[in-house]
Amino acid sequence: MSVRNAARRFTSVIAAASLSFALLMPAGPAFADAGFRQWVAGFRATAVQGGISGALYDQAFKDIKDIDPVVLEKARTQPEFTAPAWDYFDNRVHDQSVAVGQQMAKKWKPWLDRIEARFGVDRYVLLAIWSMESNYGEILKRDDIMRNVVRSLATLAYADPKRAKFARTQLIAALKILQTGDIDESHLSGSWAGAMGHTQFIPTSYLHYAVDMDGNGKRDIWNSIPDALATAANLLKKNGWQAGKTWGYEVTLPAGKLPGGSKTLSQWQALGVVRANGKPFKNGGDKATLKVPDGRGGPAFLMIKNFSVIKAYNNADKYALAVGLLADEIAGSSGLVQDWKRPFTKLTFEERQELQKRLSQNGLYDGKFDGKIGDGSKSAIMAFQARAGLTQDGYPSMEVLKWLRQK
Repeated sequence: MSVRNAARRFTSVIAAASLSFALLMPAGPAFADAGFRQWVAGFRATAVQGGISGALYDQAFKDIKDIDPVVLEKARTQPEFTAPAWDYFDNRVHDQSVAVGQQMAKKWKPWLDRIEARFGVDRYVLLAIWSMESNYGEILKRDDIMRNVVRSLATLAYADPKRAKFARTQLIAALKILQTGDIDESHLSGSWAGAMGHTQFIPTSYLHYAVDMDGNGKRDIWNSIPDALATAANLLKKNGWQAGKTWGYEVTLPAGKLPGGSKTLSQWQALGVVRANGKPFKNGGDKATLKVPDGRGGPAFLMIKNFSVIKAYNNADKYALAVGLLADEIAGSSGLVQDWKRPFTKLTFEERQELQKRLSQNGLYDGKFDGKIGDGSKSAIMAFQARAGLTQDGYPSMEVLKWLRQK
């Protein structure tokens, strides 16, 4: 986020930080709870100095007596590896995310019409962000993911030295949200790092961009889809979204080396770079940058201004590209012409769910059958591959699924 970017950027914790906290605190949960309550009492003056009323602060912390251990565990276990391109995109741009996005486009069409007219931001990009951030709101229903935002941020501010400064800033902002009356403390929920609502805004970004689109007097990104999508649109507009233009194009590259840097689409075309689907570029004067996230053998893209605007939401090329590709498919595009350099036969979303179910039936997987191949699924695949005498690569492949179907 510039919305979530700060939260994502601070998600790399190391064991030493946890150890240093453990060494600083006396042994036993009672001592730790007492230390936390003392920190809460001490932070009250900081909050009041930041514009928070003492009464609201006391109300927000009324039922918060100790840290949230789940938050610290999540902070400790954030992945630090870089996933290959196919792994990242297969978990985000797939037939299920496209189908649900198309359903949501129909269901929310009247509101999307209004949001698009007001902010000039493409509706399919907003739907793609909604999918990427909360699976169209599904994660908001999960108690294993949603936490009390005030408690989460207080936990990080008190017990996580690497995130303390960020968390304190966000905690003050979260209390300001409560002070506006947009949401009450019992419903101020978010991720372990404080990202909130359908479109996952951290508190400071909420204060800057939140919109009351449905006109009920509250900027409610937790319960109002119009408010959540309009808030995302407002962020993109304020960061320079160019109405009526795309984010970029999949292209085919000529043989030989190409110059780097930004050039107009017409200049790229003169160098032999053409759209992969054979259609002409629109607005040949637009400046574009060439990106090949999977190397020359994978799909290539010319990115124009709106691509960098999406990165204001999350400053990562893969994120912005996934939003763009998913948006295009929700809008009716047939997808990539040149697929990712995937070292196996790709599964559909339903086949990935079947893979997880069959791994579970073999006693190797105890997670959700959500079609998303995370660490748990990969470990289960590798365990099955070891059992079957296969190469232990952890790939969610048709080859592995066929072996499982034989069991």
